[in-house]
Amino acid sequence: MQEKEYIYGKNAVKSSLSLDSKIKFCYLQENFSDKEILNLLKDKKINIKKVSKVYLDKLFHNGVHQGIALEVEPYEYISLDEVLKICENKKDALLVLLDGLEDPHNLGAIIRTCDAFKVDAVIIPSSKSVSVTPTVRKIATGALDYVPVCRVSNLNYTIDTLKKRNFWIVASDGEAQTNYSDLDYKMNVALIIGSEGFGISKLTLKKSDFVVKINMLGHVNSLNASVAAGVILAMINYKRTQ
Repeated sequence: MQEKEYIYGKNAVKSSLSLDSKIKFCYLQENFSDKEILNLLKDKKINIKKVSKVYLDKLFHNGVHQGIALEVEPYEYISLDEVLKICENKKDALLVLLDGLEDPHNLGAIIRTCDAFKVDAVIIPSSKSVSVTPTVRKIATGALDYVPVCRVSNLNYTIDTLKKRNFWIVASDGEAQTNYSDLDYKMNVALIIGSEGFGISKLTLKKSDFVVKINMLGHVNSLNASVAAGVILAMINYKRTQ
């Protein structure tokens, strides 16, 4: 049996209601009073099931649901061919590849950042990696409606394919010799961000055209995956405007 999928939290729900998302029905906490969302539910003619706060707390393991959740159709990943189609004929396409990311909060935050910096798609491996979960959807606060996610069986094969399509592979690694601000990024870029605990695999680093690091000036020697992605994506967009 296919596991049910949900979107919860006011911002994520509002974004889904504003678009043509495939919504089955809505769980609404008793005494929910956000008029904007209530009007959207009425306009979309969404079936509503009134439930208690305790029910929603249990359903989302005490996640911050803010009194509302939507049961939705399973998230539809796009194929690598579809990613390549999106990037076709571009000279400044921008992809983010995630190598073994396991924290759904990091994935949601990265997708939200990708929307802010015009990333064409996010690519994740199908194994040993977090998938698009309700938590990811909530943290992304609607960005999943604009940034497609592709799930592939082999990240290194995907890198080989991207290279054949004129992408330059840029990996972020704390042991790199090149500073992330040294590249001009005026090219098709596939940025690789590693997992929270293990970074990027050795083979993937070896396949990368550039390996860059973020110089750390304080006492900590690393950033979490979502922060590192945001810093580098901001630099890419800055460099491309110079």
